[in-house]
Amino acid sequence: MRNRLISGTVALVLVAALAACAPASGARTSAEATPENPLVLTLANNLDDDHVTSQALASFAEDVKRRSGGRVVVKIYGSGQLGAEPEVLGQLHEGIVDMTRTSAPGLATYAPGYHTFGLPYVFNSEQEFYEAMDSPQMAEYFRSTADEGFLGLTYYSSGARSFYTRNTPVRTPEDLRGMKIRVQDMRSQTDLVGGLGAAPVVMAFSDTYTSLQTGLIDGAESNETVLTESAHGEVSHAFSKTEHTRIPDVLVISTQTWERLAPADEQMLTDAARASTEQQKAAWAKTTEQAVAEAKAMGVEFITDVDTTAFRDASRPVVDRYARQYPEVAELLSVITAGKRGTP
Repeated sequence: MRNRLISGTVALVLVAALAACAPASGARTSAEATPENPLVLTLANNLDDDHVTSQALASFAEDVKRRSGGRVVVKIYGSGQLGAEPEVLGQLHEGIVDMTRTSAPGLATYAPGYHTFGLPYVFNSEQEFYEAMDSPQMAEYFRSTADEGFLGLTYYSSGARSFYTRNTPVRTPEDLRGMKIRVQDMRSQTDLVGGLGAAPVVMAFSDTYTSLQTGLIDGAESNETVLTESAHGEVSHAFSKTEHTRIPDVLVISTQTWERLAPADEQMLTDAARASTEQQKAAWAKTTEQAVAEAKAMGVEFITDVDTTAFRDASRPVVDRYARQYPEVAELLSVITAGKRGTP
């Protein structure tokens, strides 16, 4: 009961804060909006403003204003101003915020199929990832969750996640046995790491550097940018390119807000979102390339002779288990397969 009261209080505070930042008056629908009385849409993002994906969101907001002639305005609340991702998703369902960027598996609370994006080796390469995510089948899937309270507008890459350790290269699943590996608070990640014989340790990302430095954990898993942007390359000297997951971010809009848009503005918002994805792809590739160069200068060794077949085989039971438990996961796996093949 106390938690509910706290949640309700937080919601009221957020409503007041958003109201204070909003224009004195505003259109309720895009059909009645004008440049003088625009429809203002709030977008919550917990990434820092200088993050490559935050920059793509800023571009999206500018593009929406331009395409709509100022009738639709996207107001971004970045750097976690409105709370962590799970909290913001709750706000989205309550109608407090209109849009948010979130890690795809976080949406599984509302649509179990989204567990799929946290599973290992769903995508075997960057090319497969982009083929599937850019496919008409995925666009249709993003629109299929209206009854769950949200729709996907587009996705953003967050690279391929690999294991990095203090000193020990990881080339086979056996190399992970007995290691303590930091993971996100995500069931698919703990299942994966545990299934490979390591001990998954759920901890806040902010605690990871010190835990690596002191030896509390032996390693973690993420993309290459963590080595430089969070300085983990100072305390981790072996980055093994297992590339076991490719977890996209998704830009979602609440169903309530979507229904306030005229059909032409639905398409306009979608087009602007997709354009921001194309921009983010190029920026992400450049950011990753720079991170690798800087990490090598820090003394990080990149292990490329990884037995990915062995990792794929060892982690396959995790995928099969989720597909059995959640029919929605099996469905999305089929969508991804069809998208990779380019089949209708």
